[in-house]
Amino acid sequence: METWFGEQYYLYIWIPGTALGCLAGLTGALAGVFAPRGRMRGLVYALCALIMGGSAVMLVAAIVAKLGGQPYGIWYGLGLPGCIGIFVMGFNFPVVRRVYANAEMRRLQARDG
Repeated sequence: METWFGEQYYLYIWIPGTALGCLAGLTGALAGVFAPRGRMRGLVYALCALIMGGSAVMLVAAIVAKLGGQPYGIWYGLGLPGCIGIFVMGFNFPVVRRVYANAEMRRLQARDG
């Protein structure tokens, strides 16, 4: 079986994981700033879903690559960020939801007096 990428592109397999990591860092910064204030909930949730979806796609692609006999650099380069993304967002998304719920509760208590 031929590799998915030619020899000249084989060294660039780090790009999807790096892009996913940068997006996760941006999402964490946005959540840290806006979640305690109860703002931008839709954007933060959408970015979390995008990261989880992208991680799942990368993990499935890594499994297909491994089963298809692709070189180590291809399946590992897709599998590692896929696993990390699912693991990190899987643990942090409930925390973000809880912070948004607490902000909503504080807003309701302040309104009730």
